[in-house]
Amino acid sequence: MDRLEIFRNIASQAGRGELVFPANVSASLKLQKALADPECHLELAAKLVMAEPLVSARTVAIANSAAYNRSGGEINNVRAAVMRLGFRTLNTITTSVIVRQLGRTINNPGMRIKSAQLWEHCAHVAATAYVLTSKLTKADPETAMFAGIVHEVGGFYLLSRTDDFPGLLDGGTEDWMEYGEKMIGRAVLKKLGVPQPVVDAIESLWHGVRVLPPQTIGDVLLLAKELSPVPSPLQRTAVAEAGIGGENLVDDYIGDRSLREMLDDSEEQIRTLTAALLV
Repeated sequence: MDRLEIFRNIASQAGRGELVFPANVSASLKLQKALADPECHLELAAKLVMAEPLVSARTVAIANSAAYNRSGGEINNVRAAVMRLGFRTLNTITTSVIVRQLGRTINNPGMRIKSAQLWEHCAHVAATAYVLTSKLTKADPETAMFAGIVHEVGGFYLLSRTDDFPGLLDGGTEDWMEYGEKMIGRAVLKKLGVPQPVVDAIESLWHGVRVLPPQTIGDVLLLAKELSPVPSPLQRTAVAEAGIGGENLVDDYIGDRSLREMLDDSEEQIRTLTAALLV
């Protein structure tokens, strides 16, 4: 079976909902479902989060990031972190753990490196999208951060299947970007229960062109992706070399300020939020 046929096979399975998730992902999916229950109150949510070490650590770290800790008072327990963040951010954190866990069971060392780089890329995109959305649009920064976290979820799923299909990415990523990314991405987004506005933003990212100043979360997502200092390992090399890092892009002006000025002013927020997502 050639590479293109494998992509089509995985995409077809994903489209039918036949997604193969590791056991640790299944546990986090149960937590996500419990937190989404209207009967789940904050005290119960705190107990559920405390039972999951990865979710607990990331919850406290994000609550203490400059983006959320505007009072300067540091939090050192899960209950207080949950109170500060609320359910929407908890859902984002749980989903980020699910996405990251997809790469933790990969046996191939090269694919594990790609998975780690892909998560670092997503963390940068999510943090930058949160800040830029709050500064440049009337859209919701929380939704933008969530979209940044899940925008490459199809790629994580692909990498999690490479043990079953050795050499799948040996020939480059062009077939993935052309055929697999959208089909597999849509199926995994559906499995994770990602809200339609976020799916629409990711679809806009797949098909869109840069808009300055950005108007929608999809516009912000594309801009944040181009500004990321860490490229996606699943992106075409030429695209990565031309856009990632945004060395030319940061000198563009939005109104009377350059992107560079805005990013410099928000450096602490982006840095600490990225670091918290990488915990």
